[in-house]
Amino acid sequence: MRRVINKLGATLSASLTLMLGLCATTLVFIATSRLEDDAVNLDFERRAALRTFTVQRGLEEAVQVLSVINHFYATVGDPTRQQFRNFTKPLLERYPYVRAFSVQRFVADDDRPVFEALRQGAVPDFEITALIDGKVERAPQLPFYLVVDYVEPLDGNRAALGLDLTGNPVIMQALEMALASGRPASTLPIRLAQSSSDQRGLLVLQPVYRGGVQPDNPAARRAAMTGDTAVVLQATELVQKILDGAGLLDDDQISLRIFVGPKADESSLVYRHDSAMEQSHGQLTALGNLFSEPSSTMTSFDIAGQTWHMGISIAPHSVFADHYGSLLILLAGVISSLLGAAYLRALSMRSYRVQRLVEEKTAELRHTNALLSDDIKARRLAERALQLRHQAIEASANATIILSAQAPDYPIEYVNPAFGRITGYSPDEVVGQSIRFLEGRDSDPGGFETVWIAMREKREHNVVLRNYHKDGSELWNDFYIAPVKDDNGAVTHFVAALYDITSMKRYEAELEFQASRDTLTGLINRHMLRHHLDQAIGNAERQKQALWLVFVDLDRFKFVNDTLGHKAGDTLLRTVAGRLRAAVREADTVARLGGDEFIMILPEQDELTLDTRSLQRIMDAVAAPITLGGHTLFMTCSIGVACYPADGTDGETLIKHADIAMYRGKQTGRNNFQFYTPAMNEQALERLRIEGDLRSALDNNEFLLHYQPKVDLASGRIVGSEALIRWQHPQLGMVSPARFIGLAEETGLILPIGAWVLRTACVQCRRWQLDGHDDISVSVNLSVGQFLQKDLVISIADVLEDTGLPPASLELELTESLMMTDVEHAIGILTGLKELGVRLSIDDFGTGYSSLAYLKRFPIDVLKIDRSFVRDITIDADDAAITASIISLARHLKLRVIAEGVETDEQLDYLRHYGCDEIQGYLFSPPVPAEKFEQLLRQERAVV
Repeated sequence: MRRVINKLGATLSASLTLMLGLCATTLVFIATSRLEDDAVNLDFERRAALRTFTVQRGLEEAVQVLSVINHFYATVGDPTRQQFRNFTKPLLERYPYVRAFSVQRFVADDDRPVFEALRQGAVPDFEITALIDGKVERAPQLPFYLVVDYVEPLDGNRAALGLDLTGNPVIMQALEMALASGRPASTLPIRLAQSSSDQRGLLVLQPVYRGGVQPDNPAARRAAMTGDTAVVLQATELVQKILDGAGLLDDDQISLRIFVGPKADESSLVYRHDSAMEQSHGQLTALGNLFSEPSSTMTSFDIAGQTWHMGISIAPHSVFADHYGSLLILLAGVISSLLGAAYLRALSMRSYRVQRLVEEKTAELRHTNALLSDDIKARRLAERALQLRHQAIEASANATIILSAQAPDYPIEYVNPAFGRITGYSPDEVVGQSIRFLEGRDSDPGGFETVWIAMREKREHNVVLRNYHKDGSELWNDFYIAPVKDDNGAVTHFVAALYDITSMKRYEAELEFQASRDTLTGLINRHMLRHHLDQAIGNAERQKQALWLVFVDLDRFKFVNDTLGHKAGDTLLRTVAGRLRAAVREADTVARLGGDEFIMILPEQDELTLDTRSLQRIMDAVAAPITLGGHTLFMTCSIGVACYPADGTDGETLIKHADIAMYRGKQTGRNNFQFYTPAMNEQALERLRIEGDLRSALDNNEFLLHYQPKVDLASGRIVGSEALIRWQHPQLGMVSPARFIGLAEETGLILPIGAWVLRTACVQCRRWQLDGHDDISVSVNLSVGQFLQKDLVISIADVLEDTGLPPASLELELTESLMMTDVEHAIGILTGLKELGVRLSIDDFGTGYSSLAYLKRFPIDVLKIDRSFVRDITIDADDAAITASIISLARHLKLRVIAEGVETDEQLDYLRHYGCDEIQGYLFSPPVPAEKFEQLLRQERAVV
């Protein structure tokens, strides 16, 4: 019985021991398994958060780049294409995921022809287009357009240049969002015009406002908006480059889904990345519990007004891989339990002491397992935290430096990869050196000294330093250093952060330069001119000396711009600016006021006085030959001078009076200088009044034509007339053309006025012909503005067709200077006019600078002798010889010759003697209205 009892006791003890061991092992296994699950989930959350942060930061940088472009456009005002290209080029290199930068401009339909013509100077085939059925075609007529004016890089994005975006509701909705919020706004994914496939992209827009300043409220912003700047992002490529740049695509266990829009569905999917094990998920699921279910998370964030959804998941993985430690504990516990039970069974008959020892060992084993589990958990947490800090430092865009606290050199012990990218030095080149190796000869020694003092005093310090890159280039950085203490509070190291602010410093310098300098010529601009002028006036007042303010305006600059293009005009302005700077003293100031206007401040000095030779030297410098595009130009200028204090005691008054004097110089024939007088101010006021009234004179039918008869000397009869415009002003009465024609040419009103003169004269001449005067003709003067019109020949042909006047009955009078400015262009225009059948004459012949070689090439019918020669032919031998020579020249060239301004019988006899064909002048009749001219025709009055 005792043996049975002992056997039953031994069996019960062994069974109980086995059960306890298995239970303990199971508990340890479950606890460890949960810790391992927590570690896996925490690792997945870290990896997901890193990808979300990287993508969000990359998108925010892309939007920030747009702010830089918008700030540049608002600061410069209206940059040239080259300036826009130069500014965006480094940004495109720095941010490779940006598809393009563009500038959109609102264009009214009335301005469309002028806008397209101006852009075709730089882009020959430029036109406003629209994306219709997936194809880029010429845009249909709309009240206004939002046109892509600039786009960089041009390669790969040319299809977008000139594109009208008003037809795209997604883009216009984003622009409305930007107006409402005052911040950049993004579109939903759209088809890009410059993409050959169906790839979708995003446009981030930021409005540009008139004056470069953003108003405070949406209504004001809408009224001031002139267009917008945009960054074009190919969504898939953008995300791909952001993740690839951060090295996050190497992980083949993570799957990504990125959506843009209110909902995360397939229609808004812009990026997808599947893990290597994603395709085999179905097969792995078939294995049941051997593989875990994939983990996933969805994160949303806003970028430029649009919601981005980022779904991240990890592929299923083996349970054995994630629970290696717990399974090992389970196996060890089961084995230990079995061994313990067997051992207890074998020794069950031993004494109570042995049994107690086994129980103690079993309890000790449980405690050991618990300690082991706690140790594993703590170690994993510590390793994870250490790894995360190391990865954050390694991935940081700013340089991190760890220095030893050993004085006096404080050698470098560690630098992260960003240090090499910023400074150009590898870790092998800097470890062991003092941070002073970055210091150049002209660096700020005080800045480094404050860093050294802070390290000696073992405290934090922040300073801006100017160092040098390995290649010798300048490196501005914001340097922050702080001490690192051990557990005992002793400083063992210093950690320093180096932030690269070189681009910001360069941008600040560029903004400072642009704020005070003209970007085209490099001269001081209008804003800085005020400051210099106030200083010069203050010096002149203190020293009791005079001061000249010289206003320089180039003559016929608009002609150069219209014929050779704006690029040639810019080159001309830069050349003239350099010449003006060289023509004055070092102490003098030269500024560009705008367009082709320059201001020079010439103060009087003790050893040097000012005289007109200084002004002549300026005019000679401008008049030197200039070669542009194979054309040699001889530019002249008109100069107005105002003196301090006689002509004004403040800058604004001096500039206004010098401007008035300059206009007086233009009125007296250009290429001269004029000193301001009070009488000029009265003339300027009258000029303003006439200019205002001139703009409405055509609409109010205030113009009329007078006709001066042309008389054939052979028959003595009237054979033609010259149409001369008169202005019947409601207050001033009859205004002479000399008072308003020049003003009309300056303001551009000469074009509608000239067109009215041509049509009215043709209608009147045709009416005389229908009344029985079949051989009567009319001559009309062409201005420079009319002659430069591209459709001149077509417009004259339309007038002849509308009025029914035979082309041979119309004579067009042109001046020598008009044709000699650009001979080849003039020959082309004259040939086209001659093909219409009209007659051509050179007005005021002999007063210009025509070449006989060119005269032979011009298809001219008539030479018109200027009245200045005719007036004195009976008393001045030189004028008589010139007149006779012109008549002889016309005979040899088989041209008719007409003399104007004939007022005496002696002049008539001289002209008839030398064979002049026709005359006109007061001897026969002054210019008369059409009704009186018709009376002369009926009277058949003749010259005897």
